[in-house]
Amino acid sequence: MSPDVTILYDTIRWEEKALLEAGKKMNIDIQMVDCKKLALNLEKKPDDYGVVIQRCVSYYRNLHSTAALEGLGVKVINCLNTGVFAGNKLFTHMLLKKFGVPTPNATVAFSKEAALEALEIQGFPRVIKPTVGSWGRLISKINDKDSADGILESRENMYPIYQIHYLEEFVQRPPRDIRAIMVGDKIVAAIYRVSKHWKTNMALGGTAEPCKVTQEMEEMCIKAKHAVQGDIVGVDLMESDERGLVVHEVNNTTEYKNTVRVCEVDIPSAMLDYALKIDK
Repeated sequence: MSPDVTILYDTIRWEEKALLEAGKKMNIDIQMVDCKKLALNLEKKPDDYGVVIQRCVSYYRNLHSTAALEGLGVKVINCLNTGVFAGNKLFTHMLLKKFGVPTPNATVAFSKEAALEALEIQGFPRVIKPTVGSWGRLISKINDKDSADGILESRENMYPIYQIHYLEEFVQRPPRDIRAIMVGDKIVAAIYRVSKHWKTNMALGGTAEPCKVTQEMEEMCIKAKHAVQGDIVGVDLMESDERGLVVHEVNNTTEYKNTVRVCEVDIPSAMLDYALKIDK
């Protein structure tokens, strides 16, 4: 007999444990599957997964396991398109613009020389980000030509994905950003991520405070979620001094530990409830 829900993971974090505990309380049959131990026969449809909630941290493991399961007819949250679109900052930027969602101005350059020329024209500071990455890693603030030259030179000697130079405006804002957790077309909870550093990632020492959800924020997040074809996502926003709210990232396999802690909202139960309804 198939489980109601399969949690597919490669690292057990607080979030995956919380989903399992919520399932026990809701009397939902949950199967935990370690993707590192998974082998799929691509010629035979599996009948023992139910709806899959994709929680793999590894970008490549996440994408490829989702592609395989979807190809075999299994419902996966989030879908492959969401993994591809939300997993790449350039793809996300272009889709947000297409859906009319305000987002920081950005430039993409395909060589060190082209990036330096763009920076000379647009001025400093700018933020350089890998198109694929998380937790604030390899994101740098470029203040002048000398720092740009050194950072770009280093990236030219890295894996090819880091040679795609994604340059984003440095948004003037309060010392915080916003993480909104979307389950379906609803923000179930939102937090401010506050930091004295210009990076506000919780993994880099940011602190969480409750954030009141406004109608403007929710409408913007709904558009952002649809832009990447997501079901359950984290939407990151900044409060630009000049433009108001802008969306700078959509998270495919969002973390929500600190959101649950400070907002006291049962996000795991909301996720499971949504997964069971959408699978019918």
